[in-house]
Amino acid sequence: MTDNDIIGILTSVKTIALVGASDKPTRPSYGVMAYLLDHGYQVFPVNPSQAGQHILGQRVFGQLADIPVKIDMVDIFRRSDAVYEVTQEAIAIGANVIWMQLGVINEQAAVLAKDQGMQVVMDRCPKIEIPRLGLDK
Repeated sequence: MTDNDIIGILTSVKTIALVGASDKPTRPSYGVMAYLLDHGYQVFPVNPSQAGQHILGQRVFGQLADIPVKIDMVDIFRRSDAVYEVTQEAIAIGANVIWMQLGVINEQAAVLAKDQGMQVVMDRCPKIEIPRLGLDK
């Protein structure tokens, strides 16, 4: 994945499902969600244990299939061994991009997603990539 690929993703994506969202401000998913919201993305938190509640003013969904709009990118804050299942769900809803957060790597899920025509980013964080690539202006 080149910088130009990531720029293309981050400039075309409008709706993001954030899987593994937390309502705890100390958790990385909370900070990333706040950052993405501040940068104009529409973010849909996904966390089965908090479904129906709100994180940063956004209604939490129990699973990807519950989100009522088309999702461009699925940003995954889950253990690497949970990513394959999330990727299957992302394919089922027609998402375009799988983004695995820092420390999250699942080659099997990446192959599955790429075979379905999806773009895949692993072991990176949009909150780091946006300013690094000069997209936060």
